[in-house]
Amino acid sequence: MKQIIVILTVVGILLSCGGKGTAKVEGAEEVKSEETHAEEGHSEAEGNVVAVTEEQMKTAGIELGTIELKNLKTSIRANGTLSVPNQNKALITSISSGVLRTLLIQPGSFVRKGQAVATIVNPDAARLQQDLQTTNAQINMAEIELKRQQELVEGNAAPLKNVQRVQTELATLRATRNALTKQLSAMGISAASVSRGNIVTTITITAPISGTVSEVTAQIGSPVDPATPIAEIVNNSQLHLDLFVYEKDLPKLHAGQVIHFTLTNNPGKEYDAKIFSIGTAFASETKTIPIHAMVFGDKTGLIEGMNITALISIGTSVVPAVPTEAIVSAQGVDYIFVQTTAASDSLAEVGHNEGEHGEKEAEHNMGKSLSFERIQVVKGASDVGYTEVTLMKQVPQNTPIVTKGAFFVMAKMSNTGGHEH
Repeated sequence: MKQIIVILTVVGILLSCGGKGTAKVEGAEEVKSEETHAEEGHSEAEGNVVAVTEEQMKTAGIELGTIELKNLKTSIRANGTLSVPNQNKALITSISSGVLRTLLIQPGSFVRKGQAVATIVNPDAARLQQDLQTTNAQINMAEIELKRQQELVEGNAAPLKNVQRVQTELATLRATRNALTKQLSAMGISAASVSRGNIVTTITITAPISGTVSEVTAQIGSPVDPATPIAEIVNNSQLHLDLFVYEKDLPKLHAGQVIHFTLTNNPGKEYDAKIFSIGTAFASETKTIPIHAMVFGDKTGLIEGMNITALISIGTSVVPAVPTEAIVSAQGVDYIFVQTTAASDSLAEVGHNEGEHGEKEAEHNMGKSLSFERIQVVKGASDVGYTEVTLMKQVPQNTPIVTKGAFFVMAKMSNTGGHEH
């Protein structure tokens, strides 16, 4: 009986110890879980922090400043296209019908007004030239007859009505000659050459304006008539900018305002234009109003039909701004670097974890480095080398920021993965 009692006592003690051990393990797991969450939050906060030594700052030319209040020009952003006014575009056509014999241009060729671009053959032109030569001969005969009749009238040998009749015939012939001369001149045929007995059937077609050939629609041997264009010329010297702005921005616009714009597909170069007309009706079915501007200055690389993005200057305002080079971009998001002490704290942690040797090394590094936090911003107006910024995180006033060399800091953060500890 005593043995049974002893066995039961031992079993009870063992069960009691087992429960306590389990309790201790569960408590340890809870503490470990809390520490893990804390470390994850701390790591995430440090992901946007980078440390830069004084030597690196000197080598990279990094300079510090603060967010300042600047009087910047404000503007309206709008989209549009480039166009050429109709008076700067022309179709090359022939005054008369014929068959195309030669073609002296191709797309992209630059031509000047009056330059020969093609020739056609028209046998009917010979008849006009023959009529002119016949008319010239009749005029000569009429002038001789008029002189003879005037002499007869002076000698009372003929009535005055004979002189009047010859004068009327002469006037009619001269009118016919003028009409034939104009027709031949429009066809590019010299009336003086025809008067000397020369008759041609080849007609030269010339460019109506100066510009660049944008399209050639005819080929050698094809029939040509006044209704069939041979080619098209575009003169880009008078490019227009057609913008579309919303109704709320209309009161801020007026003629004479300067527009800065870039090509949508090539934003590297900036061009200038000036508003000369503001639309008085909505464009198509949209709630936008067309704005017309004249492009001035350098027009290299601009072609009709290109899409553009424009900024219309509407005035000035005092806004928080930083030097434009202080803003860096990563994956389409803009950032600035603000001085902080987070990186120094992480260095101290490393020293604590690595022992006395690490502690001395951390203290040495902390004395020769600054830490910066990457903070997202939204850009606004840009002027005189400064850009308006709106910070996505509150920063104390007059906090130092990187104003020069921000690209080096961003590169260092990318190389270290955002963790300096």
